[in-house]
Amino acid sequence: MDSLLDRFLRYVRIDTQADETSTTYPSTAKQLTLSRLLADECRAIGLADVTCDEFGIVMATIPGTVAQQTPTIAYVAHVDTSPEYSSAKVNPIVHPNYQGGDLVLPGDPSKVIRVEENPDLKNCHGHTLVTSDGTTLLGADDKSGVSAIMSAAAELIRRKGELKHGPVRVCFTCDEEIGRGTDKLNLKELGADVAYTLDGGGRDEIDSETFSADGAKVTVKGINTHPSVGKGAMVNAIRILSCFLSRLPIARLSPETTDGRDGFIHPYHVEGGVAEASARLILRDFETTHLAEQALLLESIAATLRAEHPRAQITVEVRSQYRNMREGLVKEPRAISKAVQAHKALGRVPKLSIIRGGTDGSLLTAKGLPTPNLSTGEHNPHSPLEWTSLEEMRAATEILVQLAVEWAK
Repeated sequence: MDSLLDRFLRYVRIDTQADETSTTYPSTAKQLTLSRLLADECRAIGLADVTCDEFGIVMATIPGTVAQQTPTIAYVAHVDTSPEYSSAKVNPIVHPNYQGGDLVLPGDPSKVIRVEENPDLKNCHGHTLVTSDGTTLLGADDKSGVSAIMSAAAELIRRKGELKHGPVRVCFTCDEEIGRGTDKLNLKELGADVAYTLDGGGRDEIDSETFSADGAKVTVKGINTHPSVGKGAMVNAIRILSCFLSRLPIARLSPETTDGRDGFIHPYHVEGGVAEASARLILRDFETTHLAEQALLLESIAATLRAEHPRAQITVEVRSQYRNMREGLVKEPRAISKAVQAHKALGRVPKLSIIRGGTDGSLLTAKGLPTPNLSTGEHNPHSPLEWTSLEEMRAATEILVQLAVEWAK
């Protein structure tokens, strides 16, 4: 049977980067490569009801081992990686028996995972760490979660004569990183009463809240002429967009200056030329009402610039992405309490936490399927400095096995 590390290294080498500008689902066909592989592996380890649909959504069943009726739980992870950094030709580097110190990434020695910037490394002495070579993402977000689920499924099948648990559904989605992870997921087909996403950092954390999130696009249309005759004629969209971005708050409402429960506005992609330039931004806060205030701020900056540059066209488009799962989880308190019990049964101290981001669980909870998030050992996601710990992934696998047992009690 493949080891957890074998699975992880196999999965991260498959390029599954999502594309938020695409109108297809999945947004990139290459995500289907991993989805189909996972479906084949589910069949190989003995899971039932294995499907992989045209949208790359994989579902399978770990059959229950008890006669009595129990709730059906689901384990969910996403195959796609962030559009913010390449995941093509990932070269994972394994660092066995980590003994402390900074990690210089060999593909680009200017990329260094520094202890002072990664305090979680202090908890990983003796661990097997995995990084990229510094030229790409690693893809631990969320292939750590995918690996943990597949390993837990294999373990539950292997120990079916020993462990008492109800039916467990396995589900892998696409395009979570661009807010579309559950767009094509049929909850009736999933058939779960409660679910857990495996998409968190560190270990032994149970996330019961996520950000609420909107995406925004600011577009400036100018007038291009040859610069030699530009006086009074040219309207430079690049300059106007630069002014827009410079007027966003930095001392507050920015990722660089906020933590805890503070929200932010984050411009992360700019493109264009003199005739037209645009920026994509994300709006985040734990309180949904604050997102409307952030959108109003963007519109007010645009209104000021329209007055200053009347010949330019400046538009702000805002679309909803996902919402804080807090309200939905109140309707099924066992979703959290069973996860707490699973940790305690393994002699661990669970940490109830909030996540400054989102998961498929945000959308699933909003659709009526309570879905908190669990740790999988992700660190520095969306960055070439991403890393994971094999021991933290293994801890997540053990929690999933025990969680299935707890729901049958």
